[in-house]
Amino acid sequence: MMKHARRSSLTTLAALLLVAGCASTPQGHPSGTVPFEVLVETNDPGARIEVDGEYVGLSPLKVTIWGDRDGTFHGGGDGHTVFKAFPVKPGQFVQTKSFLNGAQQFMFGQEDRIPKRLYFDLNQKSEGLEITIPR
Repeated sequence: MMKHARRSSLTTLAALLLVAGCASTPQGHPSGTVPFEVLVETNDPGARIEVDGEYVGLSPLKVTIWGDRDGTFHGGGDGHTVFKAFPVKPGQFVQTKSFLNGAQQFMFGQEDRIPKRLYFDLNQKSEGLEITIPR
């Protein structure tokens, strides 16, 4: 009788740990990633902010990025995590910051560190060639 009660307790404990472990990783986020908060600011508040083409809010705001435990971006998509800030007033420009996340390299791709703060000056004109790839 004691063996059965002990086995039942161990089975229950194992099941609880499994459920707790699954519950601690939000759905849609790779196992082993941890949340990092990035403060996103613009020279004029109220700019639309997107991360990887998805609207996340208006500046200033904190964005949660799921990264690797070492503080780097976690691989996904095309190998880049892209932040975009959109103009608030006429004469301003879309600003983009792109970070390597290691997705395109087999196993040991280069990954950028997740910054604590991003600042976009919407008055700056882009000096390089900007290519928009349709999805």
